[in-house]
Amino acid sequence: MQIREMFKKSITRDIQGVVIAGQGEKNNIATELEEYVVTAELQRHFADFFSVYAKGINGETTKMGVWISGFFGSGKSHLLKILSYVLDNEVVGGKHAIDYFVDDKKISDPMVLADMQLAANTPADIIIFNIDAKSESDGKSNKDAIVNVFLKVFNNSLGFCGAIPYLADLERKLTEDGKYEAFKETYRKLTGHDWYAERHEFLSRQDSVVDTLIEMGYMSEKAAWNWCDAAIGDYQISIEDFAKRVKSYIDRKGDNHHVVFLVDEIGQYIGDDSKLMLNLQTVTEELGKECKGKAWVIVTSQQDIDTITKVKGNDFSKIQGRFDTRLSLSSANVDTVIKKRILDKTDTAAQTLRLLYEQKATIIKNLIVFNDGVEKKLYANDRDFSEVYPFIPYQFNLLASVLTSIRTHGASGKHLSEGERSMLALFKESAMALKDETPGAIVPFHRFYDALENFLDHSHKGVIIKAYDNSHINPEHKEKNVFAIDVLKTLFMIKYVLEIESNIDNITSLMVENIDDDRIAVKERVEEALKVLMRQMLVQKNGSHYVFLTDEEQEINREINSQNVEIAEVINKVSEMIFEDIFADKRYRYPALNGRYSFNFNQAVDDRPYKANQNYDIGVRILTPWYEGGNDELTLRMMSGQKDEVLVSLPNDAAFLDEIRQYLKIEKFLRLNTSTQLTKYETIKEAKRVEMRERNANAKLYLTENLKGATIYVNGDAPHISAKEVSARISEAIGRLVQRVYNKLSYITAAMGEAEIRKLFRSSNQMSLGLEGATDANAHALDDVLQFIATNTHMHMKTSMKTLKDRFMKAPYGFVEDDVHWLVARLFQRGDLAFTVNGASVNQNNKTEEELIGFITKKAFVERLLLEERIRVSEKDKKAVRDVMKELFGTVAITEDEDSIMKNFRQYAENIINEILRLELQYKNHAYPGAKVLADGKRLLQTVIGIEAPIAFFKQVSEQRDDFYDFAEDYEPIKSFFAGEQLNIFTRALDMLAIYDDSKTYIVDENLEKIVAEMRHIVKQEKPYPNIPKLPELRSRFTDAYSKILTREEKPVLDTIDQARERVTEVLNTKEYAESKRRNYHALFDEIREGAERCNNVSALRSFADKADALKIRLLNEMDATDRRIAEEKALQAKKEAEEAARKAKEEGRAVPDLVVKEEKVYQVKKTKNVTIKNLTSTAYWRLESEQDVDKYLAGLRKALLGELGGADIVNVEF
Repeated sequence: MQIREMFKKSITRDIQGVVIAGQGEKNNIATELEEYVVTAELQRHFADFFSVYAKGINGETTKMGVWISGFFGSGKSHLLKILSYVLDNEVVGGKHAIDYFVDDKKISDPMVLADMQLAANTPADIIIFNIDAKSESDGKSNKDAIVNVFLKVFNNSLGFCGAIPYLADLERKLTEDGKYEAFKETYRKLTGHDWYAERHEFLSRQDSVVDTLIEMGYMSEKAAWNWCDAAIGDYQISIEDFAKRVKSYIDRKGDNHHVVFLVDEIGQYIGDDSKLMLNLQTVTEELGKECKGKAWVIVTSQQDIDTITKVKGNDFSKIQGRFDTRLSLSSANVDTVIKKRILDKTDTAAQTLRLLYEQKATIIKNLIVFNDGVEKKLYANDRDFSEVYPFIPYQFNLLASVLTSIRTHGASGKHLSEGERSMLALFKESAMALKDETPGAIVPFHRFYDALENFLDHSHKGVIIKAYDNSHINPEHKEKNVFAIDVLKTLFMIKYVLEIESNIDNITSLMVENIDDDRIAVKERVEEALKVLMRQMLVQKNGSHYVFLTDEEQEINREINSQNVEIAEVINKVSEMIFEDIFADKRYRYPALNGRYSFNFNQAVDDRPYKANQNYDIGVRILTPWYEGGNDELTLRMMSGQKDEVLVSLPNDAAFLDEIRQYLKIEKFLRLNTSTQLTKYETIKEAKRVEMRERNANAKLYLTENLKGATIYVNGDAPHISAKEVSARISEAIGRLVQRVYNKLSYITAAMGEAEIRKLFRSSNQMSLGLEGATDANAHALDDVLQFIATNTHMHMKTSMKTLKDRFMKAPYGFVEDDVHWLVARLFQRGDLAFTVNGASVNQNNKTEEELIGFITKKAFVERLLLEERIRVSEKDKKAVRDVMKELFGTVAITEDEDSIMKNFRQYAENIINEILRLELQYKNHAYPGAKVLADGKRLLQTVIGIEAPIAFFKQVSEQRDDFYDFAEDYEPIKSFFAGEQLNIFTRALDMLAIYDDSKTYIVDENLEKIVAEMRHIVKQEKPYPNIPKLPELRSRFTDAYSKILTREEKPVLDTIDQARERVTEVLNTKEYAESKRRNYHALFDEIREGAERCNNVSALRSFADKADALKIRLLNEMDATDRRIAEEKALQAKKEAEEAARKAKEEGRAVPDLVVKEEKVYQVKKTKNVTIKNLTSTAYWRLESEQDVDKYLAGLRKALLGELGGADIVNVEF
């Protein structure tokens, strides 16, 4: 049995391959209606459509838009045509279109059939058209493109000239006036030609049209020419006017007449043009509003309307309401149609195929397999095999995707304007190619190419045509069945399909031609064919995928392959991929102490460091198949042992290098833009960008797998690495390397940080920290650090913190900064280290805890802090300091730590210095004993505490030990003196001596002088403390003797005060203002007298007599001045009155009175001067021995008196 004999209907019968809306001969229509398969899905669609269509027949509706969607080749154009046949219901093949559905029982639901019958019996104008074909060449640029096309096809349907709307309007007007037939007949008589044959040439036939209109008396000549002038201009009609024109036509027709616009490929025509989409919406909306369900718009599109409006946004949400009825055709519908129309088998054939599948089921399942993770339908069972044979179930969906992708990527041309290449025809023609084969042969996927070839554009078809002429691909120059070219066809078909990967296994499955094929043999043939195609640059390999190249892509590939990419560029890209993506760790974290330690490592691929300035202790080096330094095991073991690095030797598979090199070539090509034709190939450029990303991903995948299978060498060995993942494998190897390189890292047994450093400094007894029976933490590390610093110290070098870190943070230690900081702090606290900062010694005695911690831990001091081994203080000097502290401070040093002893000493010394400073304030007013002791002691202590270096400090105190002992002995009685009653007794004695010293000039008393001598002897002593108890008794005797002298000297002083008071009072009583001055004057003398009575100082007492005499003279002078002021005021007043009297007398003609002159004389006051006799004699005493002495002194007195009198009218001499 041949395959052609298996089908119920002849496989060679004519089935229209291209479904073109609006075309179809009567015979073809009859065949279409007869063979049309109404699937279960179509049953629902028919029910939905005809039920809403019936609403416009039985009543009114505005929901008269229908949107039919489906993938390319799904039969949506075919459905549109079938609907047009039913609605038109013409007689074809001897019966009405609806009868094909009734007689063949295509519709199972009687209600649906009733709606279809109603629609078929309702008169209608059926206007079906492909909108792209009917649109003008520049129509899309017009915002009213949709309505213009609708008007055009509407006019055509009425027999009017659709191409020239002005002419159609004339024809319509003639028809309405009943003169259209007369016009056509007149035109034929005048021109000899048929109007329909020449109306499209209107521009060259205007004269004839004008003559016809005039001849039939329809227009005047002027009116006819005016109309012609307008007819050659731009024609515009609003959507609203168009809808009214359709409504007017429907109304004239009457009898529930309908007009149905069936528009094919509206989605392709509109594309992304929002203006066209809104234009379609408005046309549909206006037709619905005007015609109320008597005019319908039915459209097809590859996209369903929800998808379109979702992509285009809110502006298109309204259109969904205009197309309320949505019919979507799925792939399942296509499968069913193909199975029924083409693949329906005879019973014998079906049984034969079922038996064949039962025998070969396992073979078939192993023969056709796909490995891309996307499900492909295969034979489910023997029945499925018999129904689909000679095809494979996956081919239905895959071919649908192929058709869609070809259309999307512009690979097909003719069908864009002529209709759709139906899936039905493709399967039928592909099956015909196997008609003479026997059961077992199956259709390979490339067979579909032959059915599609005539509908492809040259850029794709030309590649395959030229492949036939290529002797490398087709050495036998066969016209068909060239395996390599069949592979090329297959690759073209799936080039843009996302549902299948073009890898070796999938291509092999697509190329299977018989269920008895050997898959391994087919795969080998495919591999050989691909190699040939790649060499001829018709196919390129991207990772594991093989890609068909168009002519343009081949041209660009040639330019890409001409780009020069150096090996170094490839290795750099490999480095980046490994160290930034696959193994991105920049540091290895050592697991000990909770991952406290992490180590940078050098990164290199082959002989190229990944980044410059890598100078770490350890490294990781990846060796690729291109490495030329030797890759045998012995060499690699030696390399890993000699260098502190992990060697990762990749397997000898350079696929990832090839992918990266091709990636870099594409990148360079796109960057340099070397092709002058690139502007034509933007789509290919974008595809190359995608290819770049794919190659990068492939390279990463291959490289990752290679790293997983790489051999790792470390420490001169190729150890077994237990980890499986790349990062874990390399990290495990680095861990082994770290253990060898940083072999002293284990010296750190306890993690320490700044918190622990602070605890060290806060401890009161540093020597007890781990030194009394216990072992220090990190003891080995402390020993190594101290030894390193000590070695430098012995070489007269100080060690900076930076030097220390450089030493111990590198191999073989690998310590972290916190480790080094703590080790230094611990050694410093133990007294093993001495610090110097900026040339000055620093320790706990001259710096605070925070400052010392800062020196150790802050980066600012990393080079300024210098360390050296500390020289120990001798036990003799240390004992001397302890003894001094005990003697001077009364305290015992409880620590052996030098710094602590020094610190305590300084604290106590500063306390005594502060105490001395407070005591020295007492000496400002009194000459207390011990001033020199305090000054010397203060100087001694200040000298010692100013010493920063412990060695010098202890030595100084030791050398001056006797001085400290002397000070301690002398200082104690001074403290007692100021602390007790001695201070008060001594102060009073000093005060009494001061009184005596002030008055001794006026005192002559042997007893008092003896007492004073005894007191002065005591207070002048350097250490008067034993004799101070004698002072109270001497003070008492002094007071008694001094009081007697004071009483004797007081009387003459008081007499002098009283005499002065009486003299002032005597003069005051003669004055007119006596009462106003009296109290004040007496108060002044009372104050002096009271002061004299209280005075306990003879010297001071005598001064009160002088004060009284001075006050007397001052008050007398004051009264004289007051007298002069009063007299001047009275004289001035008298003068004013005399002048006034003279003025009046003159006015009255009288003589000036003598009274005026007399009054001026009355108020004249004499000038008075008050002087003391002491002032006149200018001496304290007179010495008289003879009469001549008397005359001399009197003469001097007389001269002084006359001198005083010369300057005054009266001189008062006070005695």
